Amino acid sequence: MHKPLPRDGLSHFHDPRASLGTVDAEAAARLIAGASDVALVLDRNGMIRDVAFGGEAMSGEGFSGWRGQDWRDTVTVESREKVERLIAEATTDAASPWRQVNHPSQRSGDVPVLYATMRVGDHGPIIAVGRDLRAVADLQKKLVDAQAAMERDYGRLRQTEMRYRLLFQLAAEPVFIVDAATRRITEANPATLDLVGASPADAAGLAIGHIFEPASAARVGEIMAAARASGRAEESGLRLAGSGREVGLSVSLFRQERAAHFLVRIVLPAAPASAPVRSKAQLLGMVENLPDAMVVCDLDRRVLTANGAFLDLVQVPTLEQVRGEALEDWLGRSAVDLNVLVASLREHGSVRHFGTVVRGALGGLEEVEVAAVSVPDGDPPCFGFSIRAVGRRLPTAFGESGRLPESVAQLTELVGRVSMKELVRETTDLIERMCIEAALELTNDNRASAAEMLGLSRQSFYAKLHRFGLGDLGSDEG
Repeated sequence: MHKPLPRDGLSHFHDPRASLGTVDAEAAARLIAGASDVALVLDRNGMIRDVAFGGEAMSGEGFSGWRGQDWRDTVTVESREKVERLIAEATTDAASPWRQVNHPSQRSGDVPVLYATMRVGDHGPIIAVGRDLRAVADLQKKLVDAQAAMERDYGRLRQTEMRYRLLFQLAAEPVFIVDAATRRITEANPATLDLVGASPADAAGLAIGHIFEPASAARVGEIMAAARASGRAEESGLRLAGSGREVGLSVSLFRQERAAHFLVRIVLPAAPASAPVRSKAQLLGMVENLPDAMVVCDLDRRVLTANGAFLDLVQVPTLEQVRGEALEDWLGRSAVDLNVLVASLREHGSVRHFGTVVRGALGGLEEVEVAAVSVPDGDPPCFGFSIRAVGRRLPTAFGESGRLPESVAQLTELVGRVSMKELVRETTDLIERMCIEAALELTNDNRASAAEMLGLSRQSFYAKLHRFGLGDLGSDEG
């Protein structure tokens, strides 16, 4: 009959006396030292009676002087409780659970070692065998670095996609994407939808030939065949279906995700000279009557013009009283708000959902949301601001419950609505906790590595863990 499995779940030798014979202490010592990176012989109180290393990787760290020391004194402060448990769990019939212990080293920082213990005889010494985990730690660090690099690349990709989307949507010319295999529209910008009188749902999947008259549709097929052969093709004198309007077509071939697509641009004929004048007058009339405040400033942030809604918001009766005045006289809790807004405009060209306040000339204070755009090529170059009063729908600074924000995204939404002093005072603990949680996640709950990543001493890091109630140090098993 086979012996039952011991409590550690491992299958031991069936008859070690018969298979191994009489193994003396010297042979056993060589076997233990050769099978582990470090081996310790301890008395029942945890004093190191002897030590052996399986290679130069550990012996070169200066650990040979451990003989005669308490095992607890050779480890970092957070590992002492693990050593106590390893000593207490040492039995004669099975090895203890493996636990990671960190040894301080003057040469290479902390050295992580995975230990298991077992007692030799009822009253004999305790044998602790360890495996050097530095190679695993190096792999973990490389994995974290690779993940961080991927996140940076993903961020850059998202920024590029955002710029493409913005350019695609704001283009005044009709532009759309066509699948080269089916010659059906996959994506169209608003200018295209306005030209063909279709909704986004109707335009998706529409055959490109359907937006031209039959005679022109046949020529469109020839243009696409030429573009597929040479990469680009242009044609003029095509007529749109329905309106019969004459337009030109520019087609460029590109590949994406192993499929060919056409970037198609409809070239509209120049409008009569009077049309832009009428359109501009209509646009200015619409802006003047908008319920949202509109104001245009020069690059020095001096007001050039504004609509009636802006005059009402700043409690000024006439445009002449605001023209030439500094916008920060009314917009922002302080000049810092407008400085941040203008800096973002100079860097990105446009800003949306910027929360701040407008201070009226008669003492009124209104919570507002600002959208702005930079026009560097204007005559003169200027900034345009759209200001919408949102005081009735904005929540209180920290929510009706009075609880702190729970994420960085929520914190950034409060910038411009709450003073910096108040934000710092109320959210310092939240930011520290989030940083610690992120570091623990990145290091797979390795507290020593997390403390090093955050630039904290181990004592400070463990004090913050206790303060925020993150993890149970007493139950940590490495």
